Amino acid sequence: MPHRATPPTPTHSRTKPECRVYVGDSRSLLRAVPECVAGKVDLVFADPPFNWSRDYDRERTGKTWDDRSMSDREYLDFTYAWLDGCVDALRAGGSMWVNIPDDWAAEIVVHLKSRGLGMVNWCIWHYRFGQNTTGRFINSKVHALYFTKAGPNTWNPDEILELSDRAAIYGDPRTMNKKDGLAPGMRVPMDVWYGQYWGRIQGNNKERRPNHDNQLPEVYLERVIRSTSNPGDLVLDPFLGSGTTGVVAHALGRRFIGFEFSPANAKSAFTRIGEGMVRTGGVRGMSTAIFPKRRPAPSAVS
Repeated sequence: MPHRATPPTPTHSRTKPECRVYVGDSRSLLRAVPECVAGKVDLVFADPPFNWSRDYDRERTGKTWDDRSMSDREYLDFTYAWLDGCVDALRAGGSMWVNIPDDWAAEIVVHLKSRGLGMVNWCIWHYRFGQNTTGRFINSKVHALYFTKAGPNTWNPDEILELSDRAAIYGDPRTMNKKDGLAPGMRVPMDVWYGQYWGRIQGNNKERRPNHDNQLPEVYLERVIRSTSNPGDLVLDPFLGSGTTGVVAHALGRRFIGFEFSPANAKSAFTRIGEGMVRTGGVRGMSTAIFPKRRPAPSAVS
């Protein structure tokens, strides 16, 4: 009889709904945690290191990820390894999101397609406060790559509707009589994401967690989790970081598994998960129109 390895023990855990955080290398944990080995994960959201030589060890523990000496080849080998682990962990029909900058988006898209996943959207998270530079155009976006595995997918558009520009700007009565099954005056968000609460998490933001190098806004994960998973589903984040995925998943009634290389980051993220979201449902039904409301055009008035 073949020997079965003992499953790893979570470093932090809670219930109602179940939440487990493991400290270690995601490449190994993806091949060891039972639900991942069995391919039972409903949704993966990954925000990996970008190989930008960032300082992930702000608390000076000496136990955090170090990409300062990785060559492009080494980084891509690392990337393909964890991508493959996530693909194998997904159930048939499961969804996978990858948050990644320009540098590596193309390689990741090609690799996931080679693994048989289907691309649903290539979304953009747009923010207004990119790092200043004078030698090239300022970065103001990150790619949100949305893929699914073959099978019955989860898609909940009613959970993420926003006020349409026609309704918010023009008061156009035609949008109140739509017959596409959506609520009057509402639309599914576009594939460029921006608006109130969507900016980078700066030091004075209510969501800001100390001692974390990078943090995504809660609204980003709320849109992902509401639209592509259901309450009770299992959500996996192989790079937990500041814990935003776990915070939102737990608050919305999803089961959650998170992997984090740094013990200090894992502890901080787990504490934050217990504290809950700052703005639950804060963007549902809001408008992202970039122009102020105008009077309806004469032709739109009955």
